Amino acid sequence: MTTAVFLQALGLVLDPYVLLVIFCSALFGLFVGCIPGLTATMATALLVPITFFMPPVPAVAAIVTATAMAIFAGDIPGALLRIPGTPASAAYTDESYRMTLKGQAELALGAGLIFSAIGGLFGTVVMILFSPALAEFALKFSSFEYFWLVVLGLAGAVFIGNASVLKACISLLLGLLVACIGLENPAAHPRFTFGLPQLMSGVELIPMMVGMFAISELLRYITNMEPQPVMAVQKIGNIFSGMWGLLKTYRWPLVRGSALGTVIGIQPGSGADMASWMSYAVSKKFSREPEKFGTGHVEGIVESGAANNSSLAGAWIPAIVFGIPGDTITAIAIGVLYLKNMNPGPTIFVNNPENIYAIFMVFIVANLLMIPLGWMTVKIATKILRVARNLLMPTILLFCIVGSFAINNSVWGVTLILFFGVAAFVLEENGFPVAPAILGVVLGTMMEENFVTSMIKSDGDPLVFFTRPIAMWLAMATLLILLWPVLAWLNRRLRGALAP
Repeated sequence: MTTAVFLQALGLVLDPYVLLVIFCSALFGLFVGCIPGLTATMATALLVPITFFMPPVPAVAAIVTATAMAIFAGDIPGALLRIPGTPASAAYTDESYRMTLKGQAELALGAGLIFSAIGGLFGTVVMILFSPALAEFALKFSSFEYFWLVVLGLAGAVFIGNASVLKACISLLLGLLVACIGLENPAAHPRFTFGLPQLMSGVELIPMMVGMFAISELLRYITNMEPQPVMAVQKIGNIFSGMWGLLKTYRWPLVRGSALGTVIGIQPGSGADMASWMSYAVSKKFSREPEKFGTGHVEGIVESGAANNSSLAGAWIPAIVFGIPGDTITAIAIGVLYLKNMNPGPTIFVNNPENIYAIFMVFIVANLLMIPLGWMTVKIATKILRVARNLLMPTILLFCIVGSFAINNSVWGVTLILFFGVAAFVLEENGFPVAPAILGVVLGTMMEENFVTSMIKSDGDPLVFFTRPIAMWLAMATLLILLWPVLAWLNRRLRGALAP
């Protein structure tokens, strides 16, 4: 990038109109992210009609800013109410909510804010420096590599939370079973639809997630007649207190989560949801204090929070360089790029260098702006803690119903949240974690499609899954995670036998 192009791009970003668009989009993204049932993808879709009337840079800036803010804002209702605002926040919702119950709400919210911003800046730097090279590497991933990547994520699912491995596996299998429903399979054959046309397209993730987290919590409140904990009337302190200490203590988990989130974001179809889940699982697996996970431990929030925001920038790498969407958000954004004559591809750096580098700068501005506006949003949202629970819970139920109905303008979404809310309540009352079930739904379809596609390519030869270089390394990483408890047990026994 020449000095002239840099100054030209900087001038585009510092234009008062562009800065106003960024500010308004940030407020809109924070609002959408805080409401359970509304997602960053929905925020992007709602902005598209408005971008028709904007020049290229502010149009794309609106999408970039709103999505970054929405992904972070989903942490707020997760920490305060155990209801993730977006799917990307679901991985560590239990962790942050338990911290709130222990009187550490400001630590959970501060970690979510600061490390989301750092993760977003990390992904942006990687995007600026290595876009062409990383996008080319991502294109080497075929169905074989995608299969192992998904299995790697599923393998980590059984270590999420503090439940027994057996119960986590059962929960994961239930999620995989739900993922089988509908026509979303290689044969396009309707499975487990029970004659209901609404199930032909499968189970919508958003109503399921809202039901399993929000409705189950409402049912738990209804059945629990004990006095509410003190946290319902406490005041949230300084959310920035202790952040420097967390940064020094968890600097390597921060780097690991940011890097993993960026890499997963580059893979087409992955997105922030998968990055968050996988990063949380990896965090617990390699933590020095894995027994604290699921009890209100900030380490998982640090690593997973950094991953979901860094994946946003990662998803733009294949979108910009090759026109391949990294997630649903960039799929919408690619349409906006074409609409503004910024056709994605290697030539975009030649034909529109000032515009593309202006977009890179918008990522930096958005993640920096996230800190003051995020702090303001937390201060407003924490007023919820002083609202009487008998008034708050019906209001939450209303938002859940409206959000689920708005997805397809159908009562079916409301039916789903009620069904899965009751199911999650029964599971959790018997010690089964719901997080692996949701991960099974997120990754189940992708695993099946890539497995069947790979078997067709290889004429039914399973050895191909281990002979391709990248697939082989992913297979080794998966087996390592699965066998880690056994290896650790053998290591302890060996040290005990050799001890004098």
